Amino acid sequence: MIRFLKSLLLLPVAAVVILLAVANRAPVQLSFDPVNVDAPAFSVSLPLYAILFGAVALGIVVGGIFTWLGQGRTRASARHHRREASRYEREVNRLRPYSPEAATPTYPGTTVPVQTALPAPR
Repeated sequence: MIRFLKSLLLLPVAAVVILLAVANRAPVQLSFDPVNVDAPAFSVSLPLYAILFGAVALGIVVGGIFTWLGQGRTRASARHHRREASRYEREVNRLRPYSPEAATPTYPGTTVPVQTALPAPR
């Protein structure tokens, strides 16, 4: 079901991207020199769709990096809690043989536990 919905959404997006690429094949001058417009120091001639796709890809990469950096505290907290849970689990496994349930004496030949104390008052 999810795969069908994903393809249902991605099919029109792919069609729009292909139409954009076909309609904007003409090369445009991309310049990074705002001072000298007539003879820029660095310029490149690329199809418009390549510039648009490159800008979108750069935005995705930069956004992913900043999102990853922003989640650093959350990941550190998760690591801390995972280590703490592991430590507590090791401690429980180490102390389990000494628990009262493990050392409950029984009458010989039966599984009836020997009660050595009075029941708790009500």
